[in-house]
Amino acid sequence: MKLKKKKEKKIMNEVLEKIQKIGIVPVVVLNDAKDAEPLAKALCNGGLPCAEVTFRTDAAEESIRIMSEKYPEMLVGAGTVLTTEQVDRAVAAGAKFIVSPGLNPKIVKYCVEKNIPITPGICTPSEAEQAIENGLEVVKFFPAEQAGGVAMIKAMAAPYTGIKFMPTGGINAKNLEDYLSFDKIVCCGGSWMVKGELVKAGAFDKIKELTAEARNLVESIRK
Repeated sequence: MKLKKKKEKKIMNEVLEKIQKIGIVPVVVLNDAKDAEPLAKALCNGGLPCAEVTFRTDAAEESIRIMSEKYPEMLVGAGTVLTTEQVDRAVAAGAKFIVSPGLNPKIVKYCVEKNIPITPGICTPSEAEQAIENGLEVVKFFPAEQAGGVAMIKAMAAPYTGIKFMPTGGINAKNLEDYLSFDKIVCCGGSWMVKGELVKAGAFDKIKELTAEARNLVESIRK
């Protein structure tokens, strides 16, 4: 049993380590699955081989499948996951991690039991304690800017020394350094390089350019 637990922990940690190295998780909303492959190409070529594809659209599941199949080196996850049924569909499509806007104990336990990396959203100490109770080491802090930003994260990190954060919501190129400079933040979720209007317009060269700028920014902050 202990060996199984160690193996499960290792898989969870491997995914989180990859995310931490990348530094930014592009949060993607795709309304048409035909955009999945060129978007994945732009992100990979721009230096951020990662995406959190939100499950808010009908195209999400197929988009995850396309990205995972065409770019197997890419770390593709599912975001805005609200049910265990969505967890199953996302993982079957190729999602390597799950992100939820809040901490639903049922979904967290389901993922932990099935050894599926999950980063649930929290913004209060009580939710942080629920995450710790479920053995999680990284949580999404959401909505980051609206919930108090870096100051709130630092305040919460003080008593909960074993937990780290992936803030998402209101983060952009201008405030990224404020977040990534704090050692309890593993990465940030952001959508400024993958805005809906750019995807809709098929402006994948621009997305690649913005992605490269974001990647360079991460490297300059962490050097």
